[in-house]
Amino acid sequence: MAEQSKSTTAPREPALRPKGMKAPGLDAVRNARVFADGNNLVVRNRRGRERRYPVGDGGIRQAVFFPPADIWETTTKWPTARWGVVVFQDAEGRYVLRVPLAQWLPEAASTGTADLSPQDCLSRTGIKQLSDRLGIPLSESAKPWGREVIGSPGGGRYESASEADLPVWNGWARGIGMFGWLIALVVSFTLEGTGSWGLVVAAGALFLLPASDVVVRALAWWRKRGDTRLADAVVITPSPEPGAGATRRFLETAAVRVLPGDVVLTNTLGEERWYARRGAHGIARLVRLTHPKTGAHLGVELRDGAGQARALLPWRYWFAGPDGERRWSELVAALELPVSEEKFKPAGNVGRRTGTPELWYRAHELAGDARKMAPIDSKAARRATSWNESVIGGGEVIVLPMFSALLLVGLFSDRAPGQAAGVLSALTIVAVWGPAVAHQLASRLTQDRPCVSETS
Repeated sequence: MAEQSKSTTAPREPALRPKGMKAPGLDAVRNARVFADGNNLVVRNRRGRERRYPVGDGGIRQAVFFPPADIWETTTKWPTARWGVVVFQDAEGRYVLRVPLAQWLPEAASTGTADLSPQDCLSRTGIKQLSDRLGIPLSESAKPWGREVIGSPGGGRYESASEADLPVWNGWARGIGMFGWLIALVVSFTLEGTGSWGLVVAAGALFLLPASDVVVRALAWWRKRGDTRLADAVVITPSPEPGAGATRRFLETAAVRVLPGDVVLTNTLGEERWYARRGAHGIARLVRLTHPKTGAHLGVELRDGAGQARALLPWRYWFAGPDGERRWSELVAALELPVSEEKFKPAGNVGRRTGTPELWYRAHELAGDARKMAPIDSKAARRATSWNESVIGGGEVIVLPMFSALLLVGLFSDRAPGQAAGVLSALTIVAVWGPAVAHQLASRLTQDRPCVSETS
């Protein structure tokens, strides 16, 4: 039903933008969009390829919002549907396109499931405005998203608008590698005459796992290096208060970039998220929060057209330093938005215990965002930026070398198959431990240590 094409032109608002991601998912954050083009609903993926769904006769006629089930079921079974799913349907009620709201909320990674109502998420993502723009009636289902409603009425397959951190081919390569290693190992020990070469196949299959990850990371670096979309942005970097413990990672990574049509926020972990500069779901106002008693500046909220806070910058780490006033003026001038001041009021869904005054944002609904837009504890930062722990699972850095060690003895063999298996096993260990050790050293020696100016 969907026509396919490729484009790099900026979509008209309202346009849905993906949840915030860090490398290797940056190309998805920067490219993927859901928007309207004439009488078509367009889904653009991370590679710029577009699927166009006609609206009207013979195409999409309605949209249904399926709210999430209870928190436990949603978290364990349908994490991408934790704020619900919007399904576009044809005249007969058959599913055409599924849009999980959690995949199209820029601050999804920093917002708790209970901190945002599913109905509010419809506006924050922009899908309500997009439906109105295309003249598609949007209704809410009495049944939550789950096994009973996941199938299209009348059967048939339908598509989903969703982008993952890793490309699909990486998952296939890893699955084939693990399955191939197990099968080749079993065959080599059970069938006569295949032992030596079977071990080579097993070692080669296991090498596919770290090798595919290396390729993904190399491609992500290359694409980021050649991406010029942020070249002309106005960049506002943090100016932390002296003695605030700002790390090199925070000072070199965190930034607010202002483009003609977008506001791009990058946190300490390198997660990037994009917001529109216009429209009800875009950034429409800056609010400086002050202490209710002392009047001291606490933070800056970036609010959308509905008055909802979408991002939170702690003042102490962004504008309390020697260049703080200049950075604040640059942000205000670049965004060209109304600015106001409000006394901070703790969110109603969080406790009022804020701990030390510097951590006032614990009582804010965007506490998770503020933590990432500030210096992060060195151990937590290492874990959150580690490829093994944050992307593919921490156990692999131990399991793969252990599996490879079974065939490493082939290096001392006088037969070619054994030596080949040993070399491939050694390469697997190097490909797993090399990046992990380099990441640990960089974090401990430079990235996550307080800067010299902060310790003097």
